[in-house]
Amino acid sequence: MILYTVTPMEQVWEGAIRAATVTREVTYQGMLMQVEPLEQGQARIVRLLHCPLNRYLDPALSPGAIISLT
Repeated sequence: MILYTVTPMEQVWEGAIRAATVTREVTYQGMLMQVEPLEQGQARIVRLLHCPLNRYLDPALSPGAIISLT
């Protein structure tokens, strides 16, 4: 891809390269999911890996939701 622009390259590539976040797989309420650990025993859901199809529609289990691991 060739990008012809007068915009500085620092601005074009800003935010394109990010450090990888630490994730782990946990079983929560019988469902396997990938989470990003937070402080105080909580985690942010990254994605659901294995669960019943109707659980994908549950807003409490959507990516970005905070769950308690304790």
